[in-house]
Amino acid sequence: MDRVWAPWRMEYITGTATKGDKRCFLCIDPADDEKALVIGRLGKAFAVMNRFPYTNGHVMVVPVRHTGKAEDLTDEESLDMMRIVKRMVVIFKEEFSVDGLNIGINVGRAAGAGLEEHIHIHIVPRWFGDTNFMPVLGETRVISEHLLETYKKLRRRFVETVF
Repeated sequence: MDRVWAPWRMEYITGTATKGDKRCFLCIDPADDEKALVIGRLGKAFAVMNRFPYTNGHVMVVPVRHTGKAEDLTDEESLDMMRIVKRMVVIFKEEFSVDGLNIGINVGRAAGAGLEEHIHIHIVPRWFGDTNFMPVLGETRVISEHLLETYKKLRRRFVETVF
């Protein structure tokens, strides 16, 4: 029997990530960047690892200011977010040899937004063959690398990659 180890997901499964904590998990103080797995900041936005990823390397690009509406983003916030998206695309292509990327924003609960109050862009790396029967039959996603190892690689490359 094969075993899939993803111990960081227990926090999500048991709900301990949010119990008793009313703060927005995307309103991150720069002093807490490493603890929060912030990959890097650029102007009015930052990139942060998704602690409960769909695939290895799932990242969110977030405006620093707490807002849930795309139409409320300033031009500077929008531009900084897209600059980070572009940088992350390069990093994923070079560091992770991805075959593709899903990049998107879920606006509103009906569209799948898990956190409506703080808008963010998802970047989900994709490889041919990265999905199989596990999510369908076993309701389990296989993440091939430890979250902290992926974070170290992304953080290092974010600092090194200059536009």
